[in-house]
Amino acid sequence: MAIGDALARRTGIAPSVIGTPEPALNTGWRPELDAALAALQLVQQRFDSVLASGAISIAATSRCAVSLATLPAVVKHHPSICIVWFDAHADLNTPDATITGYLGGLAIAGPAGLWNSGLGAGLRMDQIVLVGARDLDPFEEELINSNGIPIITPKGDLAANLRKAIAGRPIYVHLDCDVLNPGIVPTDIVVDGGLSLDDLRSCAEVIAAHEFVGIEIAEFQNAWERGGDAVSADPLLDALAPLLGKIPNTSTLS
Repeated sequence: MAIGDALARRTGIAPSVIGTPEPALNTGWRPELDAALAALQLVQQRFDSVLASGAISIAATSRCAVSLATLPAVVKHHPSICIVWFDAHADLNTPDATITGYLGGLAIAGPAGLWNSGLGAGLRMDQIVLVGARDLDPFEEELINSNGIPIITPKGDLAANLRKAIAGRPIYVHLDCDVLNPGIVPTDIVVDGGLSLDDLRSCAEVIAAHEFVGIEIAEFQNAWERGGDAVSADPLLDALAPLLGKIPNTSTLS
């Protein structure tokens, strides 16, 4: 909710809230998907409505697994879309390949048609650009290599490499906050070697020069520790300002 509230303050647009906070089940992908399916279907219906209207979509989502619902809707309305996936993980596992059983780790693989989530597919491998991915399972590495999926890292010319990978296409952004270096914003999962806020802003500037369809921001925790003081989302949103500034008519989902 922290990201949704901060976005509402910046845009002046009241959020459309779907679902209620629930404790993590941590029971494996199947019971987690079953428990979340009704809410995910509502999310997908909301995305269908927003994207069909021609508006830019801006969403605050709790977990990456929500992308099982959002990405099929994005591809449905924007078939030539490029999905720029900011995440420490590729989330390209399948139920058969996953090591952890974590539903979020299957979040792109479902929309890409590698398994049937019940929420649709339609995303092609050549529409995916990974930014900041650095914690990959062997199955994912093989899939990325065999399909030539670009991985953009902070090493080298980040902006130029991202621009080349986008290749002039319209863009939808997924941002998992664990793509950032640990200690910048609170997240459940911490992986060293991530992006700085300056890196993120450079990427946002590149994306803002293209047709921008929308953004979903996931995995932002409200505090560094349970019961701790709330952490401001403003530094993160400041880095995304080039994108947020392109949103004249949008729907915020929290």
